[in-house]
Amino acid sequence: MVVRTARTAWNGTLPEGSGQVELTSSGTGTFDVSWPRRSGDDANGVTSPEELIAAAHSSCFAMAFSGELAGAGATPISHEITADVTFGPDPAGGFQIASIALTLRGEAEGIDAAGYQEAAEKAKAGCPVSKALASVPEITLDVTFES
Repeated sequence: MVVRTARTAWNGTLPEGSGQVELTSSGTGTFDVSWPRRSGDDANGVTSPEELIAAAHSSCFAMAFSGELAGAGATPISHEITADVTFGPDPAGGFQIASIALTLRGEAEGIDAAGYQEAAEKAKAGCPVSKALASVPEITLDVTFES
């Protein structure tokens, strides 16, 4: 089993505090986090758990999708995946990730549009990050196949 680690150091209260999340395993960066930026419309150079989840989901989906295409006998040429993670009040109290919208645009050889869509649906269901996010009320997938 592979383990990856991130570490967050936080100082202060929720509304006035701030922190830094460090991608420890890879050493690729340390990023500022804060509640006002997380819950506001303008991130202004500060990341959030939701943005990090979007990065994890889009990259995991891309890998799973490439595998599904290969399994269907297709050759991936290029694809771009966007994950939009919506964060807001939870009707039961507190906050929640209300939805995730995955958008796939890409091309592949040796497959038609229906097969491409099927591979995308399988990737959405089988991606480990999708599985981890199964409690999100809504995860959608919009696919455009550019043959």
